[in-house]
Amino acid sequence: MDPRSKAQQLAGQSEVIRLLKADTVPWYKKPNLRLLYFCLIPAALGVEMTTGYDGSVINGLQAVATWQSSKNRALDFNAPKGALLGVLNASYNLGGLITLPVVPYVNDRFGRKHSITFGSVILIIGVILQSSSQNVGMFIASRFILGTGIPFAVSGASQLLAELTHPRERSVITSLFNTSWFVGSIMAAGITLGTHTMPNDWGWRIPSILQAAPSILQLIFIWFVPESPRWLISRDRSEEAFDILVKYHGEGDRNSAFVNAEFNEISAQLKMEIENSKSRWIELLQSPGNRKRTLIALCVGIFSQWSGNGLVSYYLAKVLTTVGVTDKRTQNIINLSLSCWFWLCATGCAFLTPFLPRRTQYLTAFVGMTIVFSIWTGVSATYVQTPTHAAGTAVVAMIFLYNSMYSIMQPLTYTYVTEIFPFVHRAKGVAVLQFFTRGSTAFNAFVNPIGMDALEWKFYLVYVVWLVVETTIIYFLYPETKGPTLEEIAYIFDGPEAAHGKTGNDEEQNVSHVDIKLDVKSG
Repeated sequence: MDPRSKAQQLAGQSEVIRLLKADTVPWYKKPNLRLLYFCLIPAALGVEMTTGYDGSVINGLQAVATWQSSKNRALDFNAPKGALLGVLNASYNLGGLITLPVVPYVNDRFGRKHSITFGSVILIIGVILQSSSQNVGMFIASRFILGTGIPFAVSGASQLLAELTHPRERSVITSLFNTSWFVGSIMAAGITLGTHTMPNDWGWRIPSILQAAPSILQLIFIWFVPESPRWLISRDRSEEAFDILVKYHGEGDRNSAFVNAEFNEISAQLKMEIENSKSRWIELLQSPGNRKRTLIALCVGIFSQWSGNGLVSYYLAKVLTTVGVTDKRTQNIINLSLSCWFWLCATGCAFLTPFLPRRTQYLTAFVGMTIVFSIWTGVSATYVQTPTHAAGTAVVAMIFLYNSMYSIMQPLTYTYVTEIFPFVHRAKGVAVLQFFTRGSTAFNAFVNPIGMDALEWKFYLVYVVWLVVETTIIYFLYPETKGPTLEEIAYIFDGPEAAHGKTGNDEEQNVSHVDIKLDVKSG
């Protein structure tokens, strides 16, 4: 059966989806849900701000004169370029690669909330070291420490959002999670624009210090949001989970048909998953469904970074220099403008996720990026042959247009991966995504400056060819997941018996749901 029709069939059969459609009250008219979303913004939704800030602040610091060279002072970066600049950027993601194997165990053992708090504390320690750096080695080490903390926070936050939010808003909120990257990017670009003319080390130390802001907000607000109901059920704390669903998905109504149907579906699915899994890494490769999930997570991670965006995220100043834009203030203004544009486009696309099929978003984005990047490459070649102002302006315009295309699929990164993995493997699935995202970013951060120094505009041809390969893989590999609940998406990968725990006939399934519900209400 075509994966798109599978998703449509599941959405049509689900009792949860049927009841969801009958509820026409928007979230902002539900006091408990409104309060939950307000607290989730700084507690979890903004976690990716840290990564976005990091990418943009390094871009901005490359245009800060006192960071490039601090002669006659204690710290002197000596205008880092080539391999050294690559190491400065790559160290953040290399740190994440070290801790990723243990992130799922922390996430599943201690919960989504504590994973966020643990990661945030490490991030604050890294910021303290980075902002007080006395030499290049200390700066690189601090970025490595920053990198070790971010996977805990990102993994916990992405799963908490997917598992706690109301099914109607889940796709939008988990998509907005990844777009918070640009909020951090805008903050860093604006701050470095304001400090780049300072004649002392505060020109780069202030932007470094302020990188702790998102983590501080997370540590404050995380205590005002509940734990994931799905995690609580997996830890034999079903009564707490049911109370959370009642409060936020049923606005306090314990007899809500929707809440009871949702709780029963989640409980039955988790029971089946836990009974059939020992939650080991090897299980990601032991069944056709899990192998496909893992391959998709691998591709999502690599494709999110190997599509040319690394050139803009970390080396915009270098790209602009190749087309004659050498003024530091102009580079910082373009960096800030690009971050704002990127955020507007990505946020708009996040709100399209309830309406557009996932495959449509992915394929539209990658076809668009391939076309625009090809034009970008051609215009860059023209500038080399005839270095005119018009050709340089055209390259800048292509960078903005490319970001528009990238924004179409960017919000789906964590939305799609948290959808395709069942609860027992969701933390590992997100870890696989992060491993290949950060590994690809680290590789790009090291290779891109070397490639641009050696090949200049010809280096862009590598990305043009690779974008064609990525688009082809997506077309044949990615199934449609829009429509079904998180529990029912398992059917697309594992067959009919995996859908909301259906292991027997319908009568037996209904009885098990009632038993679970009565157990919870009786405590």
